Amino acid sequence: MNMPLAQTGSFGAATLTIDPETEAARISAALRSQLTGTLRRRGLVLGLSGGVDSSVSAALAVRAVGAKNVFALFMPEDDSDPESLRLGRLVAETFGISAVVENIGPTLKAMGCYERRDAFIRELVPEYGAGWACKIVIANALTNEGYNISSLVVQDPEGKQTKLRMPPHVYLGIVASTNMKQRSRKQVEYFHADRLNYAVIGTPNRLEYDQGFFVKNGDGAADVKPIAHLYKSQVYQLAAHLGVPEEIRRRPPTTDTYSLQQTQEEFYFSLPYDRMDLCLYGLNNGIAAEDVGRAAGLTAEQVGRVWTDIASKRKTTRYLHSGPLLVDPVPEI
Repeated sequence: MNMPLAQTGSFGAATLTIDPETEAARISAALRSQLTGTLRRRGLVLGLSGGVDSSVSAALAVRAVGAKNVFALFMPEDDSDPESLRLGRLVAETFGISAVVENIGPTLKAMGCYERRDAFIRELVPEYGAGWACKIVIANALTNEGYNISSLVVQDPEGKQTKLRMPPHVYLGIVASTNMKQRSRKQVEYFHADRLNYAVIGTPNRLEYDQGFFVKNGDGAADVKPIAHLYKSQVYQLAAHLGVPEEIRRRPPTTDTYSLQQTQEEFYFSLPYDRMDLCLYGLNNGIAAEDVGRAAGLTAEQVGRVWTDIASKRKTTRYLHSGPLLVDPVPEI
């Protein structure tokens, strides 16, 4: 079922306008039905990151089943921005949700997350260690013919940053180590879901879900994903309607994964979310590149490059959506 969109004469940002009350009511009804019918659970668990997606998901969960049946988790680690915890607590307070802090830093240390990551970084920067910080950035698809080339950015204790190209094994090693963070958080979420007989909410929006911007068996694991059909700009519309605090709605989308501050477009997407939404919607609905370009402030050629990048990410991340492969199909009981 498609969400209600505003009727407009030409393609633009207004094309993605929704009726937020109608959509919130529809999602809440679906959550109630899924929880009591298919999942047979008593409530909902989710992690609150201080971002708009988890905040909207929390608000929808409260609307669906009531605050007393929603349980939230704050799961900081050594590289987390302290603002994430503060804003996550603000969301819980705003919607009356019970929540606890589960610091996953000691778990990650015990598993060697930071040590493994730093060992790969030291292959390029031998002096990397205490007092240093890092992040991974991706080349802009508008100027790189759709090829996703990632670089490592390190900052020394004096604040000097250096950008380096990574051989594939270093890139894969850093990402594999970092993915432990999302998988550890999901383990904690399912612990609380199991003890409460609750279901786990996943919080990707449509852009993230479509483009595979999640870790398999990490933040990609969930029992329900109530906003995966919504473009990011539509999530912001719901956020305003549902009363998500304004400072969360103003906060730029971040990964909050690496020790250096990092925007989502630095790490993964070609453009800021509002322009990516227009490009993705245009591709999904057969809108001409020239029309998408006018709406997004791009040339038709640049839109084509973004579409190439979208198609590439869909292909390379398709396995993230797949369950385990079987030799022979096994009928469900």
